[in-house]
Amino acid sequence: MNFFRQLNQFMVAGARAHARWELEMSTNILKSRKRLLILGLLLLPVIIGGICFAEDIGSTLPDFLGGKSAYGPSHYSNLVFGASILVGLCAGLITGCIGAGGGFIIAPALMSVGVKGILAVGTDLFHIFAKAIMGSVLHRKMGNISVSLAVTFLIGAISGSTVGGYINRALYDKNPVLSDAFITTIYVFMLGFLAFYALNDWAKTARKTKTPSKEAGAQKLAEAIPPMGQALQKVNIPPMLTFDEGVTPGGRRISWLFLVISGFIVGLTAAIMGVGGGFLTFPMFVYGLGVSSMTTVGTDIFQIVFTAGYASISQYAIYGFIFYTLAMGMLLGSLIGIQIGSIVTKVVHGTTIRAFYAVTVSAGFFNRACALPAKLAKMGYVDVSQQTMKLLDTIGTIGFFVIIIIFATWVFYSFFSNLNVLRSEEVH
Repeated sequence: MNFFRQLNQFMVAGARAHARWELEMSTNILKSRKRLLILGLLLLPVIIGGICFAEDIGSTLPDFLGGKSAYGPSHYSNLVFGASILVGLCAGLITGCIGAGGGFIIAPALMSVGVKGILAVGTDLFHIFAKAIMGSVLHRKMGNISVSLAVTFLIGAISGSTVGGYINRALYDKNPVLSDAFITTIYVFMLGFLAFYALNDWAKTARKTKTPSKEAGAQKLAEAIPPMGQALQKVNIPPMLTFDEGVTPGGRRISWLFLVISGFIVGLTAAIMGVGGGFLTFPMFVYGLGVSSMTTVGTDIFQIVFTAGYASISQYAIYGFIFYTLAMGMLLGSLIGIQIGSIVTKVVHGTTIRAFYAVTVSAGFFNRACALPAKLAKMGYVDVSQQTMKLLDTIGTIGFFVIIIIFATWVFYSFFSNLNVLRSEEVH
């Protein structure tokens, strides 16, 4: 049980690190006229090529570039685009307010409204890549990037992304239901694991008047080399890579092999789940490899651009598994949501934030758990009646969106009801 508790702490730390990255990217875009202009140009194909000529374009594009039969980017309705903005907005509110977990609801939300699992994954990856390529300011972080670690890590990440993309496409080609069942099963286990520990953590916190900050504890642990990091750094498999020269005299050293393996795992996960891989990079580097948090943050930002870009374009986009209009809608919504969510954290109690993290992650788990029996029944693995399948699917979808809407309403209420307090803080 101690291993699973530590694994949960590592995943939460990674999700928080990814949330900080999301907030930084959003802020960089919204504060720059140049980046806002780029965003406007990216939205032009949605407005001109989609709303005005969706039917005409959809009938002429080949499947592998996104024709209708590939559920491609050319065929959609205004309602779908509006819904994608709301999905991005809610994900941004969760990421900004809770500091973790927002990206975990995107694929379940898209799949709940009928988007194929492989398309939801590809679209989410492309949305992350678009945000990264617009929001990144790599030159500011170059001092925190170990080039040798980043390049070696990317060798594994690109390999893992290739394998993950191939697995998803092969399963989809064999049986689209099998592909959905595979992606749904992964989300059930991951979100179920996070939900269990999140609810447990919230229950313990609610019973205490004073709770030590886990994030502060994680930060303190991050500056010391954990036992696993110490063990791996002692393994001498040439070539050895030197890093953290600015943290420790002489720096630290680790074998290239562990970087490639870590990159492969991150790339594989990113390509299969569509989550960018950032939530895994942080705990792997800090707790697994013994890299300082300062170097990890810079290297993580560096790898997300290339991992998400390579996986989304080479493994999904050219095969028609990216819904461009959904990606742009989610990007637009998340830019606004994450800013509002981060502001609301100044006026709400920490215990309340933990409660909503636990509830939202549980909602994602509940949604995918209710959808899984129908997927398995269609493949003949379980015997469930058609009526039961529809009932479970309806309960899961309604329950999921009700919880997300309640959460969004609470965030907006907290924001607007405390505008005077927030304004006074800005003045001071």
